[in-house]
Amino acid sequence: MTVRITLEALTRAELVAVARDGALVEIDEAVLARLEHQRRAIDALVESGTPVYGLSTGFGALATTFISPERRRDLQRSLIRSHAAGVGPEVEREVVRAMMTSRLTNLCSGVAGVRPSTALAYAALLNAGITPVVHEFGSLGASGDLAPLAAVALALTGEGEVRDATGNLRTAAVALDAAGLVPVELAEKEGLALINGTDGMLGQLVLALEDLDNLLDVADLAAALSIQALRGTDRVFVPELHALRPHPGQIRSAAHLASLLADSPIVASHLDDPTQVQDAYSLRCSPQVHGAARDTWSHAARVAEIELASAIDNPSVLADGTLASNGNFHGAPVAYVLDFLAIALADLASIAERRTDRLLDPDRSYGLPPFLAHQAGVDSGLMIAQYAQAGLVSEMKRLAVPASVDSIPSSGMQEDHVSMGWHAARKLRRSVEALADVLAVEILAAARAMALRAPLAASPATATVVDAVNAATGGPGADRWLGPEIAAVADLVRNGSLRATVREHLVG
Repeated sequence: MTVRITLEALTRAELVAVARDGALVEIDEAVLARLEHQRRAIDALVESGTPVYGLSTGFGALATTFISPERRRDLQRSLIRSHAAGVGPEVEREVVRAMMTSRLTNLCSGVAGVRPSTALAYAALLNAGITPVVHEFGSLGASGDLAPLAAVALALTGEGEVRDATGNLRTAAVALDAAGLVPVELAEKEGLALINGTDGMLGQLVLALEDLDNLLDVADLAAALSIQALRGTDRVFVPELHALRPHPGQIRSAAHLASLLADSPIVASHLDDPTQVQDAYSLRCSPQVHGAARDTWSHAARVAEIELASAIDNPSVLADGTLASNGNFHGAPVAYVLDFLAIALADLASIAERRTDRLLDPDRSYGLPPFLAHQAGVDSGLMIAQYAQAGLVSEMKRLAVPASVDSIPSSGMQEDHVSMGWHAARKLRRSVEALADVLAVEILAAARAMALRAPLAASPATATVVDAVNAATGGPGADRWLGPEIAAVADLVRNGSLRATVREHLVG
């Protein structure tokens, strides 16, 4: 697959294809023509001798320091070397590729003023599968994701460390040479253009949205399984009730639950049981909580789409050829939704854990054995699976503390307010991973409980899921090594196979 960089905005799906699937990138001729035109404006400013930030001055608090013409290309090289100051663990390959893809579209937007050859070299780095080594800490989410993007720019110039297409750690110079690529000698403004954007946080937002598109549907599926296993009702999911409070996400989740529970023998078996007047909130209010998370996802997706269609650089080349300073590199719009999603996911995980806890408690599970154990006392069943789930939920609550409310002044107080968007992205990434495991534990417990409800059966929509999960884990029985069973269900959650099994029932 090849993703073309055109005059139109890159889509989320295209960015994911490059980041995760190794899709190639190709820059359209019309884009290259625009870059050539805009570069002429930069060259004219260089020749004019006028002090211009990014061309003939220092950076940040050194913006008033004039740089002589013969040192201006040295300025760009020094900028990249000094800003490639990341520390901490190595960032994941897909994150680096997502960041690079986003930055490439910004280089091609025409406001960055880079030469066509530099944009082509950046694309070639992606296409060769060379991934610069980027470290966890170094971005404050304003002035761009500076250290992460500088690590990429450093590799482009033939310095620093990279992972080659096979994942081996090599020097950039060796990897470029092996791929037949020539290091770039940066021209005026180009160093600044390579690092001045929100691409790291945006790339991680897009990847999280892709993962959550699956996990939000899996959450509805998990709830449908637990509702059946806990002898819940489907009457609270009728469309008329949710039309009374028409949040789009709530309506969609309620429709999912109604469809997944349709014609369930186990639900029908106790609808008129006078001992069950109302279900607990964790069952009855699933559409309201899941739906609010869906609406948060939709808002975040809209922000991502705007950001993907944006041209972020400072200073920016305007249509008349002038260079204008601005603050579009500030990550606040992205940082806010990254934090917002982390809050929603923590609550989504919390309600899933509460449903799991009910499945394991004989006082609230309407006849299920304690902890779904084969022989309670001798066996502990899924007791400690819920401990692990509770630990994950607690961690997600900590990860829900907003990063974007923090700001530490930097660059001699020139950059006196920052977004911390990169940090919001990093913790959201951990929260997404944790949510998949939380849902896996609920689904493991609900599938085992459904097997224990036999001969009562699951709904036609969910019966195949129950069978698949119990086949992967061994289902009810004496205690076994539980860790691999949880991991097996987590794989089914993450790879989309559970969602695919019930896709036709996920209406709306």
